[in-house]
Amino acid sequence: MKRIEDIDLKNKRVIIRVDYNVPLDDKLNIIDDNRIRESLKTINYCLDNNCSIILLSHLGKVKEEKDKQTKSLKVVAERLSKLLNKDVIFVKEARGKLVDEAVSNIKNKDIILLENTRFLDLEGKLESGCDEELSKYWANLADIFINDAFGTCHRAHASNVGIAKYSKEKCLGFLVLKELDNLKLVTDNPKKPFTVILGGAKVSDKIGVIENLITKADSILIGGAMAYTFLKAQGNEIGDSLVDMDSLEFAKNMLKKTNKIILPIDHVVANDLNSNNAIKNKIEKGEIGLDIGPKTIELFKNYIENSKTVFWNGPMGYYENKNYEKGTKAICEIISRLNIISIVGGGDSASCVINMGYKDRFTHVSTGGGASLELLEGKELPGIEVMN
Repeated sequence: MKRIEDIDLKNKRVIIRVDYNVPLDDKLNIIDDNRIRESLKTINYCLDNNCSIILLSHLGKVKEEKDKQTKSLKVVAERLSKLLNKDVIFVKEARGKLVDEAVSNIKNKDIILLENTRFLDLEGKLESGCDEELSKYWANLADIFINDAFGTCHRAHASNVGIAKYSKEKCLGFLVLKELDNLKLVTDNPKKPFTVILGGAKVSDKIGVIENLITKADSILIGGAMAYTFLKAQGNEIGDSLVDMDSLEFAKNMLKKTNKIILPIDHVVANDLNSNNAIKNKIEKGEIGLDIGPKTIELFKNYIENSKTVFWNGPMGYYENKNYEKGTKAICEIISRLNIISIVGGGDSASCVINMGYKDRFTHVSTGGGASLELLEGKELPGIEVMN
């Protein structure tokens, strides 16, 4: 497959699939613009080659008409304009007359951002259903298609897979290339010892990762709500802690199958989110486990410090509450001090690393939670496969 440097972009019109699915607060302000910043290298490269640029992205889940009020990319166009120090033309449609007019008037070094591609799902899932006509429409807007949205590469949508099928020429942008190059460090013969750290809520989201990495990893450290499913599978009392009941049998089988899974040995517990918390070796009835305790941090630290490669996905506790962020912050601190290959697999763990100020101290922080996990499961990503 072609890399962006392999293509003659000079004076061409390019359409770039970016991933501007950024978090917004209640007032529709951008909370974290990392994904926008990560797209700048590809955009600036195209500007340096005197291209005219059309950008495609989705933002959030769009299920009903009222979602249009809170999922518009207009706020992203404004932030991108500031970051580039350049006007970005926002078109409040993803296809149709306004798009046709804007594209017909585009000049070299102009940038157009079209409206949220998933607004077209309200017309019969045209985007997520990879509608052929919509795919052709977008492909015909430009000379070259550049896929630079790693966060959507595990989806077969019109704006990545469909458009690639019908584009005259196509290539991968710098962000996707960086993601693939860095994630190979854990998917292709990782340097040993190799430690995997998993957290978050659901075991079911990570079954494929555990099954695929159990043969490659030397140890799998499990924290967050995931840990309580495994602890319950061992027959431990977990009180009212979150449990993925559908994955209990899987957890039991994995614990029988391997001794590589390392679970918390103490916990930060409370009766509810508003009551005082305590550190305990055992969770009692009526209590909720909300973070890993200091003994577990020390246990996990021993494994991490003896590693040459670490892959981490999922926080260690209910990190959104300051009272329960210590475990996640401790993992950040431990890894950041080491001269090892350290990869964070997107999602909440990436947000933690970035917001806690550790991003530059990791080898790579992925922009795609779902996409990075599917690669770790050993799956082909449709958004990458179609670029061959």
